[in-house]
Amino acid sequence: MKIKVEEHQNEKEIFVSVAGEIDAYTAPKLREELLPLSEGTGKILTVNLKEVSYMDSTGLGVFVGLFKQLNKNEGELKLVELSSRLVRLFELTGLDKIMDISEDGGR
Repeated sequence: MKIKVEEHQNEKEIFVSVAGEIDAYTAPKLREELLPLSEGTGKILTVNLKEVSYMDSTGLGVFVGLFKQLNKNEGELKLVELSSRLVRLFELTGLDKIMDISEDGGR
């Protein structure tokens, strides 16, 4: 399976769109793409997951690590346009209570 990551930013925020499946094979690539974006103080990282058709626990691990890194650097992580299936995954793990996730664009 493949994963596609596209990034653009403005002065205040970094926007990332992810497409494909996030699993044990693609999670390392996603981590490699996203973690450098969390470096620096006060970054706001918005990740659009509209085109993600599947995510397993390794994908959740990528976002937990990213969330921790951003918090440590006084930044913020927003996950937007999640399918109801992905929202349910975050709810089952309790991550929806600590992370900013939404089914809409969040803007």
